[in-house]
Amino acid sequence: MPIKCIGILTSGGDAPGMNAAIRAVTRSAIYNGIAVKGIYRGYKGMITDEIEEFKTQNVSNIIQRGGTILKTARCMEFKTPEGRKQAHDKLVEHGIDSLVVIGGDGSLTGARIFADEFNMPIVGLPGTIDNDLYGTDITIGYDTALNTIMECVDKIRDTATSHERLFFIEVMGRDAGFLALNGAIASGAEAAIIPEISLEKDQLAEMIETGFRKSKNSSIVLVAESEVTGGAMGVAERVKREYPQFDVRVSILGHLQRGGSPTAQDRILATRMGVAAVDALMDGQRNVMIGIQNDQIVNVPFSKAIKNDKPINRDLLNALRISSI
Repeated sequence: MPIKCIGILTSGGDAPGMNAAIRAVTRSAIYNGIAVKGIYRGYKGMITDEIEEFKTQNVSNIIQRGGTILKTARCMEFKTPEGRKQAHDKLVEHGIDSLVVIGGDGSLTGARIFADEFNMPIVGLPGTIDNDLYGTDITIGYDTALNTIMECVDKIRDTATSHERLFFIEVMGRDAGFLALNGAIASGAEAAIIPEISLEKDQLAEMIETGFRKSKNSSIVLVAESEVTGGAMGVAERVKREYPQFDVRVSILGHLQRGGSPTAQDRILATRMGVAAVDALMDGQRNVMIGIQNDQIVNVPFSKAIKNDKPINRDLLNALRISSI
């Protein structure tokens, strides 16, 4: 059956470029003669009936804005079969027969369960600054967050150099070190402490024993927030204990990294993926995430995108090690 009305929502943590994706999905659907309805506050808005028809002017002048005009919220009710049934009833009331879900791992997991239960075609867009979804080289929001980290570290370096200090800067990423590793390379940091490697070796000891700071008057290390790494505070405490000769400072960038106007790369990526999502639905695709591999749009089954861990590129680790001597 041809798709008649697409519901669109953003879920989980916000990421710069989500608005560009909302705009692309809305306009691509309208271009193809399909109605679009915006669902506010993610899965919660389905249950509370925060659903509104979108015309092309609803998405005017939003491509450059960070965050998401559709808002996002956590929703415990959606985790229950009763909550999902309620959500589905509301979609039926509004004539919505397919969904585009923009979000990260948790959002796509919810989409997959919902699609299975109610046999609804759903296409996901990878919207997360963490870049941790399998099957896509890059996620919406990652490039902007990386640029934000780089700018912040550049500023911190000015003060680190003036005071001859060792700075541990914590960046987001939950269980993935992409932001920390690439942020370290981009900002000329001395090292990155990331969860993917922490299990293999003691990164801190290795860093200090390889002649850390011998030739430098200041050092900056990026740490991925994670239980595995202990975060910047955990690493700093350990240095104070084991290497008291260092003057240590900690900076946690926090939600700074989520905000801001999306970069050109994120706007282009979100637009390409948004258009591809509507194409996929019209093509009869379901339960897939739109990804990008080698600059080509691909459809990745939800089961693969959610289940598999995205590997870190070892060449990047090597590049950081060599360039920071």
